[in-house]
Amino acid sequence: MRRIIEELRDKKVMFSDGAWGTMMQEMGLEPGACPDEWSLSHKDEVYSIAKAYIDAGSDMVETNSFGASSFKLQHFGLEDRAYEINKAAAELSRSAAGEDKHVIGSMGPTGKLLLMGDVTEEELYESFKEQAMGLEAGGADACCIETFSAVDEAVIAIQAVKENTNLEIITTFTFEETVNGDYRTMMGVSPEQMVEEIVAAGADIVGTNCGNGMGKMVAIVKAIRSANADIPILVHGNAGMPKNVEGNVVFPESPEEMANVVVSVVEAGANIVGGCCGTTPKHIAAMVASCSINN
Repeated sequence: MRRIIEELRDKKVMFSDGAWGTMMQEMGLEPGACPDEWSLSHKDEVYSIAKAYIDAGSDMVETNSFGASSFKLQHFGLEDRAYEINKAAAELSRSAAGEDKHVIGSMGPTGKLLLMGDVTEEELYESFKEQAMGLEAGGADACCIETFSAVDEAVIAIQAVKENTNLEIITTFTFEETVNGDYRTMMGVSPEQMVEEIVAAGADIVGTNCGNGMGKMVAIVKAIRSANADIPILVHGNAGMPKNVEGNVVFPESPEEMANVVVSVVEAGANIVGGCCGTTPKHIAAMVASCSINN
């Protein structure tokens, strides 16, 4: 299989998948339960999510491993099973993707802050290394170091992946609009700073996910593209911003609404588009159709 960055030379846009947590909750994941453990105990359900996105037109599908670092799994007493859980997650997505679609191992932040002394660089490195090696052993051919806000943690994750696997590296940060109208992570990192430091660390693809509906992703993509004209950009936008409706969290953007905006995201410079919170296979199918019509 060709690398994603090689395929992008022949394609204007590729499509990723959407939300996993949203669908798992609909399948019965209880509040407070460990979603990553489902790759061991609910294999059919996890496989069905990956397969639904592939069937909707995704060129790549993530793995059920966003919180499967040893630090996150420690909350559930599962830290000693990190490698096993990541490997199982990748195996399920690989089974759904077949041999001609990409499997992207999802790697989220640990929740630990270096600047607060919560953890050492060596401890972070070893945790990301274990996770990445499990994902590669299960059949992932790329990873998505996603929803990060601190450059130092992201750089350590990139180093751990790069030095211990052959995985292609995607790295995305989550930005919020400031009162000045620009965008920063919760740690104060701008899109421009992110792309400069993350590319220097060795990421193959950069981007943004979560925190915004697809509409606000346009400005973030433009900021990234202004700092680097060539690096491939991935965008995973939410299906709108969450609302509380009768005690339930709802993401209000319909597949058609999201699909109408995604064309502008591509025109701004995004190369890979997909969804984060609230998105479903129907949203992905609508994006695929919209971009195909506008190509």
